[in-house]
Amino acid sequence: MPKPILLAIDDDTSVLEAVVQDLRRHYGQSYRIVRAASGGAALDICRQLLERKDTVALFLSDQRMPGMTGVDFLQQALKLYPDAKRVLLTAYADTEAAIRAINAAKIHYYLNKPWDPPEEKLYPILDDLLEAWKQGYKPPFEGIRVIGVRWSPTDHAVRDFLSRNRIPYQWINPEQHPDALTLLKEKGIDDGKLPVVLFGDGTALVQPSSSDLAQKLGIPTQAQQEFYDVVVVGAGPAGLAAGVYGASEGLRTLIVEPNAVGGQAGSSSKIENYLGFPSGISGDELAKRAFLQAGRLGAEFLLQQVTCIRSENQYHIVQMKDGHEVTCHVCLIATGVSYRKLEIPGSDRLSGAGVYYGAALTEAMSCADEEVYIIGGANSAGQAAMHFSRYASKVHMLIRAGSLEKSMSKYLIDQIKATPNIIVETQTEVIAMSGEEHLECLMLRTPQGEEARAASSLFIFIGAAPKTDWLPKELACDSKGFILAGPELKAKSAGAWRLDREPYLLETSIPGIFVAGDVRYNSVKRCASAVGEGSIAIQFVHQYLATL
Repeated sequence: MPKPILLAIDDDTSVLEAVVQDLRRHYGQSYRIVRAASGGAALDICRQLLERKDTVALFLSDQRMPGMTGVDFLQQALKLYPDAKRVLLTAYADTEAAIRAINAAKIHYYLNKPWDPPEEKLYPILDDLLEAWKQGYKPPFEGIRVIGVRWSPTDHAVRDFLSRNRIPYQWINPEQHPDALTLLKEKGIDDGKLPVVLFGDGTALVQPSSSDLAQKLGIPTQAQQEFYDVVVVGAGPAGLAAGVYGASEGLRTLIVEPNAVGGQAGSSSKIENYLGFPSGISGDELAKRAFLQAGRLGAEFLLQQVTCIRSENQYHIVQMKDGHEVTCHVCLIATGVSYRKLEIPGSDRLSGAGVYYGAALTEAMSCADEEVYIIGGANSAGQAAMHFSRYASKVHMLIRAGSLEKSMSKYLIDQIKATPNIIVETQTEVIAMSGEEHLECLMLRTPQGEEARAASSLFIFIGAAPKTDWLPKELACDSKGFILAGPELKAKSAGAWRLDREPYLLETSIPGIFVAGDVRYNSVKRCASAVGEGSIAIQFVHQYLATL
C-alpha cells in the first residue's frame, strides 16, 4: 500500500529544502515526502494525487508566497483533502494573520520560522497532529473483495472458504452498498451472477468453486512428488498432529485436506480445556500454529479431495478428485466427522440461506442485533452460543434433553448460565422451517406444544456422521460408518483381519492403513484426544514400515 503523503510548500528553495530534509529524516519510513514551490503548483499536485487515489496526511505551507498565500492554498486544499492536517509556516510579523486564519482556513497549527531545533519545535507538534490523523484514517482496502448477498449459499461457501483458510477479505453486500453494482458494471460482469470475487491485481472470479479460489490464491492443489512414506487424509487436529510427528521423524509426509486446515475444531470460537492454554485458544489459531509447525518440519499440504484408496503389492494409491494419484507406504485416515443433516421439511432448500451446519463464524457479524437459534447441546454448540452472544440480541439453544449436564463440559455450562442473552430451551426441537429466499420461520415442538417462531439464522450441531463412504469396501466399519481398528477389529468384525500378526492399535482391516481421531470407532470426541491419536499413530507407522 502506498505511504500517506506529507506535502511541503514554500517558494524559497532553501527553506523548502530544509523543510523536506527535516521531514524525511523523521517521517520518511512511514510517509512519502512531496514538495511544491508555490500554492498553484501544490494544488495541481493535489489534483493528480486525487486521481491516483493517494492520501495526503498533512500540508505544511509557507504563508508569504507570490500569487497565492499559504492561507489561500490551505483553504482550497481543504476542499480536496478535508481530513488532512494543515500547518502554516509564518514569520513573526505574520503571527496575527495566522491566528485569524485558524477559522478561515481551519488550520490546525501555525509554526514560526525558524523551527530549529526540529526535535523541540517541529517534530513534537507534527507527531501529535499525525497521531490524531491516524486515529480517523481508514486506509483503502486493496485486498480481496467479495461482492455477494447474504442469503446465497454460494456466497456463504466462498466467504467460509476464505475465512477458514485465514485469507483476509472485504465482504460487500449490494443491498447495503449499491455502488458495488456499478463496480461490476465497469468490469463488464453481470450482476445476476453473484458472488464475484475481486482481486488486488484487477482480476475477478465469478461464482468460483473452492478449487478455483485455491488455484488463484496459490494454495497447492497438486502434490510435489509421486511417492510418500505417509499420506494423511484430513487436516483436523489428528491429521495435523500426525503431520508434525511424521515430518519431524524424517518421514516424507503429505497432508490432504478438501476444505481448510483445522477441521471441525478449526471453526470453534474458543477451546478452553486444551492443555497449555490457560486463557483458552480459538480453534482457528490452534490449527494455524499446527499448520505452521508441520510445514516448518517438512510436511507438505495439499488442498484436494481424496475420492478413493486402493492397495497394490503393499503400496497404497491415493486418488484425488482431479484425477491425480500419489503412492505411499502408509495411509492415515483422519477425516473426522460432520454434523448430521436435519431431516425436516424445508431444511435442504434453506441450507446455506439461513440454515448452517456447524459454527459458520463467517455469519456472526451478519447476525448483529438479531435472534439466533442453535440446535445441539454438546461443547461445539456451547462454544458457538458463547461466540454468537457477542453479536446477537438473543441466542436460543434448543436441546431435546432435559439439561446440558450430560453432553457439555461444566466450564461451558457455567459460562452459558452467566451470559444473560443466551436462553437454553430444554425438551425442544425444530420440526419444520420455512421461508421464501431464506429462513424466515421455525416450527418448534416444546413442552407446551407446537409454536412458530420468526427466525433468520439457525446453526445445527446434531450428532456426528463419519466421512467414510469413499473408502474401499475391504476396510471394516461399524454400522454407522466409524472405522474399526486394532483389537476392535476382531471384536466387531470377525474375519476382517487376515494376517498372522495382530493389528497395531490404530491399524484398520487393511494393513498399512491407519485411523486416528473422531472418525475411529469408539474414539473420545475431544480435540486433545484427536491430537494424541494422531501423534501415537506415527509410532505404529514406524513399526509397520519396519516389517516391509
